[in-house]
Amino acid sequence: MTETDKSVLLAIIRRMHSERELAPLMNLLTREIKELMRADLVSIFGFDRERCELRSFLSADNQEIRFDARLGVAGAVAMNGETVNIEDAPNHPLFFTVVDSQTGYRTKTVLGVPIKNAKDEVIGVCEAINKQEGPFTRDDVEIMETFATHAANAIDTALLIDALRKERGRSEPQGELQRKVEIGQEHLRNIVGMSPQIQAIVRLIDQIRDSSVDVLIQGESGTGKELVASALHFNSPRYDQPFVALNCASLADNLVEAELYGIEKGVATGVDKRMGKFEAANGGTLFLDEIGDLSLTAQAKMLRVLQERTVDRVGGQKPIPIDVRVIAATNKNLERAIKDRTFREDLYYRLKVVRIQTPPLRDIPRDIPIIAKHFLTKHCGNNKIETKQLAPAAVKFLQSYPWPGNARQLENEAKRLVASVRGTTIGEEQLDLPTEQLEMDGREKELSCDGKTIDEVIGAIERRMIDDALKKYHWNKQKAAQELGLSRQGLAKKMRRLGIAG
Repeated sequence: MTETDKSVLLAIIRRMHSERELAPLMNLLTREIKELMRADLVSIFGFDRERCELRSFLSADNQEIRFDARLGVAGAVAMNGETVNIEDAPNHPLFFTVVDSQTGYRTKTVLGVPIKNAKDEVIGVCEAINKQEGPFTRDDVEIMETFATHAANAIDTALLIDALRKERGRSEPQGELQRKVEIGQEHLRNIVGMSPQIQAIVRLIDQIRDSSVDVLIQGESGTGKELVASALHFNSPRYDQPFVALNCASLADNLVEAELYGIEKGVATGVDKRMGKFEAANGGTLFLDEIGDLSLTAQAKMLRVLQERTVDRVGGQKPIPIDVRVIAATNKNLERAIKDRTFREDLYYRLKVVRIQTPPLRDIPRDIPIIAKHFLTKHCGNNKIETKQLAPAAVKFLQSYPWPGNARQLENEAKRLVASVRGTTIGEEQLDLPTEQLEMDGREKELSCDGKTIDEVIGAIERRMIDDALKKYHWNKQKAAQELGLSRQGLAKKMRRLGIAG
């Protein structure tokens, strides 16, 4: 950094501390730093970690835009708290194309620096775009990082004042592109979390936003597969067309064809003409949940529909052309199902143009407090009551719990807590989660062979089998003995030897 640059930067720092209004402060900073950096554009982003969102003022007209912090270069800087310097933005995996599409701007080079408060928390990002002479240099990085260090207090104060005012009267940009972006961002925000697994999903949705390729979503029950499907639809060219969802597990074999492909009037007594889900989704997206539960016969028919992009109604005389994007989801291991010959391999590869794996909660423990807070805020708002908070001990318990029902189970627990807890702070003792899975984990540990003799391991297995049988038959020893292949007297003898009461 030259002495001239240092002098100019010092003058900017002095002026910024005299300004407390957010918009004028942003104008001052972006204008002055732009000149000092010799950049085409400089933007200041405020970072809302709880909402996982960036907010920015375009210096031309002070108009605020908001977008998901898991997308784009500025988002990566905010999430990771580290400087990013990119020489070829359009070809970089972090580059978020929507901003350029929205503004009509063409980004070539980008330098992003985190703005941190006194607690070393990221509260914003300073981003310079398109240096006038080549890529941004090490001196540019030093200037930006020095600026960010000194600007943090002024920006933090201005952001706080701005947040208190809410600025509800601000006019929103109009136009079809802006409407599309807003709709897409709203659905992306429904995918809550900041872990690498969730960030990867959000970025993949953004990467394929301009296409209508078929997608296969795999993940355990309750991991938000339908949220991902709706985000895929509303961040695609089909966002303003129908989004039709169908749970294949709920379909009886004799109703699959009529439900999916429709039926003509008069096929049977009292049957009226009805279009199927494929026709209802024409021009848009059909979300087929639990695709792995379809019979092989139904799979064969669906493969033909996907290949030919036509449907035949039950009792129909001619095929009906359709233009449908298919997003399928399942909690089954389809690769194993193919080996077991319960799922067609050709259908699997037809559906899996793009594959997304939704993680179970136990794999993203750092996101559990964020997701729990999201559900508490949502349901407190629905009930028009003050938002409840989780005590540290409750958060720790939630993060250690295995969540067999994943986010669906967590949301149900949040609903219960909102309805049953009177105060605003939820303690660990107020949680009501079944510990069967936790007990199972403990029993698995009990059966571990590490450091145990053969007799000890055999005794643990016998104790577990007897306990399970007694519980299954409500402590009817005669039936439990039959289940275990023992006489009643033999069961009683083993119970005494193993110290099982009853």
